[in-house]
Amino acid sequence: MIDPPMKRLPDTSAALVLRTDFSDESAWRSIRAAFDMPSPGDGFLANLTCVEDRSFEGATVADLIAAAAAGQYRAFMFVIDSVTIRDTDHPVLVIDLRDQPGRTFRVIPPEMWSVENNLSLANMDFDDFAEAVDPAGIYRGFQ
Repeated sequence: MIDPPMKRLPDTSAALVLRTDFSDESAWRSIRAAFDMPSPGDGFLANLTCVEDRSFEGATVADLIAAAAAGQYRAFMFVIDSVTIRDTDHPVLVIDLRDQPGRTFRVIPPEMWSVENNLSLANMDFDDFAEAVDPAGIYRGFQ
């Protein structure tokens, strides 16, 4: 039996946060609270649209690139996957959808505002963040 095609992602001018792991509701609430907090000092917020649709559960990067292909506003997306849920730092997957589709890095939730603000405004490129990750591949802010 062939799986039905993945749903399209909603059209939005905000950056997408797509939940693909539904195994721990408490972890999800904690992660969401962390990325919804204003940045310390200056109060920047990420402009995000959260998608909690179980039809995306377990989706791969390739699946998500295909689902996002028709969206006109998307250059990147955030994904709450099993690594995000299980890891104590809850590093969120960031997927490049434009320049090098499928390229990824991870970001801790309190730094999502920086990634979203700068990529959405084209102040910085995906590479700027991808090259600033720690040895574990996680962006924790510029030092």
